[in-house]
Amino acid sequence: MTAVGTGGAIKPLYSAEAIATRVEQLARDIAGRGLDDLMVVAVLKGSFIFAADLIRALHRQGLSPEIDFIYLASYDGERVSRGQVRVLRDVESDLKGRNVVIVDDILDSGRTLAFAKALLVKAGACHVLTCVLVDKQVPRASPIAPDFIGFSCPPVFVVGYGMDLHNRYRELPFIGELTGSG
Repeated sequence: MTAVGTGGAIKPLYSAEAIATRVEQLARDIAGRGLDDLMVVAVLKGSFIFAADLIRALHRQGLSPEIDFIYLASYDGERVSRGQVRVLRDVESDLKGRNVVIVDDILDSGRTLAFAKALLVKAGACHVLTCVLVDKQVPRASPIAPDFIGFSCPPVFVVGYGMDLHNRYRELPFIGELTGSG
């Protein structure tokens, strides 16, 4: 099935059911690390749906993490990163001595995730792990490997389940490849 959006056709890659199953497994994997005093930091905007589902799954695993948000920008609405990461909203919680899991929607260049991890370590977090929904198989500009991965993805532009192009397609319950112009 291919959906059609205003920016082109959308070829489904990961169904809503596959995502739900994978989120539950990620929560089990995170819970298995035995992290005390857990703080989840969601990278906005793209991770908001994934983070919400993951936090509920962590609750089902018996965890009660605190959550905070960081809003970083490196794409500015384009399909390719501009190469610099900017902090639009920083974490408000005190991270000193905390175990932190950064939740992000997609890992491609690595700049955003590496920047976020360094920022949270500098803020005093004792242990910072990373969890990405989609690990796009492209060369990294920053050498970082996520601790938890939802799906390995081919080097295509993906939308849905929180990920977007010009703030469109976030509402899709699946992850799909955006083909055509945009």
